[in-house]
Amino acid sequence: MWSTIAAERGALADDLAGLTESQWDTTSLCTRWSVRDVLAHLTGAASLTPVTFVKEIAGARFDFDRFADRRIAKHRGGSPTETLENFRAKQHSTSSPPGPKLTWLGETLVHAEDIRRPLGIQHSYPTDAVRELMDFYKSSNTLIGTKSRIAGVTLEATDADWTHGSGPRAEGPIASLMMVGTGRHEALAELTGDGVEVLRGR
Repeated sequence: MWSTIAAERGALADDLAGLTESQWDTTSLCTRWSVRDVLAHLTGAASLTPVTFVKEIAGARFDFDRFADRRIAKHRGGSPTETLENFRAKQHSTSSPPGPKLTWLGETLVHAEDIRRPLGIQHSYPTDAVRELMDFYKSSNTLIGTKSRIAGVTLEATDADWTHGSGPRAEGPIASLMMVGTGRHEALAELTGDGVEVLRGR
């Protein structure tokens, strides 16, 4: 898993190397944050250990938004160039906060799409990694709420051997299913079937 994460971090850094100042300020799919902010968030996550996580979340009075914003400010740097350099420095990091390790694969892939999609950058993610991630998300409501979001809908990948659920169908690329499952409605346009409208209402 960590080798996949390192490769995907490197690919993302390469994709962002030529961005203009205005592109760095583009609003990401995490609408509170710009593209540059999300990259700093990824750097911050790759810098945490269980001990530092507990210390810093307690310092933020267990307010996750405050905690995340402080981490972004710490790792954003004084310029987009520095933001990117900080991220590249953590490409091979295997540090993470407490929790299931697949969470950090999801953090890497989903946030990479949060950055790439508003910029119009296309990227092919490793199918096995996305499939493993969807198998993890489909049964979990922790933080992201995927289990409840996709309940009562049959999801079927059109580019991979993966399906889940029962009820009206929603079909599309597995990376699009990943984004919809994690609450990114922008990816619904890439799905077809009666289940799409069910998902749109959630």
